[in-house]
Parts: sequence; C-alpha cells; structure tokens
Amino acid sequence: MKANKFSIIIALCAMMCSCGVYKKYQSQTEAPENLFGSGDSIAQVALSDTLSIASLSWKEFFSDPLLQQLINTALENNTDLQSARIGVEQAQASLKAAKLAYLPSLSLNPQGSVSTTMFGVSGSGTGLGYSYSIPLQLDWNIGISGSVTVNKRKAKAVLAQAQAQRDVTQANLISTVAQYYFKLLLLDKELNILIETDSLWEESLETERALWENGQAYSTAVNQMESSCMDVKTQIVDTKRSILATENALCKLLRTTPHPIERGTWGAYALPERFGTGVPATLLENRADIKAADQSLAEAFYNTAAARAQFYPSFSLQGILGWTNNGGMILDPGAMLLKAAASLMQPIFSQGKLQAQLKIAKLNQEDKLNSYVQTVLNAGNQVNEALADCQTARDKDALYKRQVEVLHDAYSGTHELMNNGKASYIEVLTAQESLLSAQLNEAENLYDGAIGLIGLYIALGGATK
Repeated sequence: MKANKFSIIIALCAMMCSCGVYKKYQSQTEAPENLFGSGDSIAQVALSDTLSIASLSWKEFFSDPLLQQLINTALENNTDLQSARIGVEQAQASLKAAKLAYLPSLSLNPQGSVSTTMFGVSGSGTGLGYSYSIPLQLDWNIGISGSVTVNKRKAKAVLAQAQAQRDVTQANLISTVAQYYFKLLLLDKELNILIETDSLWEESLETERALWENGQAYSTAVNQMESSCMDVKTQIVDTKRSILATENALCKLLRTTPHPIERGTWGAYALPERFGTGVPATLLENRADIKAADQSLAEAFYNTAAARAQFYPSFSLQGILGWTNNGGMILDPGAMLLKAAASLMQPIFSQGKLQAQLKIAKLNQEDKLNSYVQTVLNAGNQVNEALADCQTARDKDALYKRQVEVLHDAYSGTHELMNNGKASYIEVLTAQESLLSAQLNEAENLYDGAIGLIGLYIALGGATK
C-alpha cells in the first residue's frame, strides 16, 4: 500500500515537471541585428569602437568636482530615488518570506474558561470550575505542487526588477542633474556674450550720437542703434531670470531650499572626436530598463507556472498537540485527514476559475514579452539618436567657430568704416546682430553636443554605478 502511495507521488512530480511547473526562467540574451541603425546612418561612424562609455562610472564620466558634488547630494536626498530604494527593501522582505515558506508554521492558541457548578440536594451550593487547554498547532505545506518554489523564484524576479528600477531612477536622476548643470554653464556663457555685446554696442551708440551731433548722421540712425542696445539689455534680464529658474529647478531635484548653485565655467569643454559605444548586445547587460523588462517577463513566467500548479493537488501536514487541565494530551488526526481531502478536491471543483487564471497568466506573459522587445528596440533608437546628436554637434562646431571669426572681423571692419564715414549704421547693425547670433549659436551647439553625449552615456546603460 505504501509503495503505491509513493508511486503516485513520484508520478505527480514527474508530470508537473514535464508541464513546466519547476522550470526556471531563461533571461533574454539576443539583441536584434542592426540595433543601432543600418546602412549609411550618421551613427555608424562611431560603431567601430570596442570600449563602451557605459563601462565608466558616473564619477569617471563627469569629472567636474562641482558637478560630482551636486550628483552626490541628489543621490542622498532625491525623493524618487529614496522611494525606489524602499521598493528594493520591500522586495527583499518578500523574498525572505518566500524562502521561509518551506518551513512549517507553529501557532499557540491557549484557551481558558470559568463555569459555575451547582451542588447539594436542593442545589443551594455553587462552586467555580476552571478549564483550560494549551494546543500547539503545526501546519506544513510540503510544496509537492511546486507553488512554494515558484513563489520564491517569482520573489527573486520581483527583487531584481526593483533593483533595476532603482538603477533606472538613479541614471535618470544623474542625467537630469548633469543637464541642469550644463544648462547653467550655457546660460552663464550666453550672459557673458550678451554683457560683452552690450558694452560694444554702447560704444557704437556713442559713436553714432557723436556723428549725429556733428551733422554726419541722422537721428533715425541713433534711434535704431539705441533700440538694438535695449534689445540686448532685455536679453540680459531674461537670461538672468532663466539662470534663477534653472537653479531653483535643480534645488528642487536635490531636495534643498532655493540657493545659488556653485559651478565652474564652460572653460575648455570640447566634444570628443569619437564616441565608444561597444556592441548592441551589451545593452542587454548594461541598461537597467532592459533588465527591469526582462525581470518583469520572468515574474510573468512564474505567475504562469503558479497558475499551472493550481491544477495539481497540494499536500500539507497539520496536527494539534497540547495539554488540558484534565491531564490529557490533545491529538486530532481526523482534522488533518479532513483538510487533506479538501485540498485534493479543490482542483476538481474550480468552476473554470483555474483555466481562466492560467489563460490570463499566459496572455500577460505574452504582453510582457512584447514589452521587453519594444524596450530593446527603444534603447537602440535612443542610442542611434544620441550618436546622431553628438556627431551633428561635432560637425557643426568647426563651422560655427569659423563663422564667429569672420563675423567678428566683419564687425570690426564695418565699425571702423562707420567711424570714417564710409559705412552706414545699417551695415553696422547687421554686422553686430549677425555676430551676436553666431556667438549664441556656437554656445547652443556646444550645449546640444554635451546633452547628446550625456544622452548617449545613459542610452548605453551608464550612470548605474
């Protein structure tokens, strides 16, 4: 008889293993071909490098000590990152509970009562009777259906997903802080350009006024010159306001009260000649959002396994052991047998719920797979766009530098001609405005290149360590 029981249990285990209840999830390891683009894409110029910038830690990538200090403050204080860390701790607690599910549970439920007892022939006497019981109950889910193992593996996937989400939040936070920092550097650069321009244009205005006073120019020329000067002064006021707004936004991100942000200068910043990207497959290892999508798929995989395990009986042991004031020992094997029988009957009388749960779990797993594939494709697109931004900014950099040089010479020459009465105020205004526009465009282009490089670093999976 015992041999038959063991044979049935072994057969059930083999059947469940063959149906995938105990199978482990295999992470996705293949990246689509031409993930970063194909053909003569502008991004292809950088794909020959074998060392990816994503392998650099954020402290290596952002070498400015003032920026590093801001990033450290953000990592310590930012509310979103703190919430992500709490999510990791919650997942760790759930995993610990899932591991302890292999062990039996013990519960103590002491009970006592007081009753009145009547005695004597006429019932005139009464007395108090005391009774108590101290039962110790044991419940142990053997886990032959695989539910305990599946729940533990799912908890591991949830933990890995929470850790990946924390890394995503960290990378985005570091990227945003760096972008704000470079935005402040850009605004400082533009403010210096405008202040210098204002000084130069004031000189031109004074020259035009002198010519007007000597009858060598019209009052309209003076008015036009003064209008241009007022326009520059207005831009100076707007730029200062933009600096304050950017500092406030950065303080909000750092979770500090509004205050001036200490920063360096644009200095010797220059776009690198080449950008190391590695190979597309490294995205699967470096990008935290891809890891999170993969672990979300793993969670769905184990949800399907758990739904499938519900079709099989679960075996549990339950017993009660205790003492009463009668000196006896409580032992109720009948309760254990009845509950075991009820567990065996549950899969039979499910009214279609188990089939529906399994179908829903399979559909959810399919949806998570589609989301994972889309996440990988989005990552490749982000890399391609960031590479194109970097390459475009680098190509335009030399052009803007040359444009500023020639327009500066043109402005100086035109201003000198005006002093000698050989050029009109319109020519001077045109030269002034063209030079200012070129200087601002050069600064904006350097900023665009910096943002593109930061975007490339994040797109390749950087800033998670």
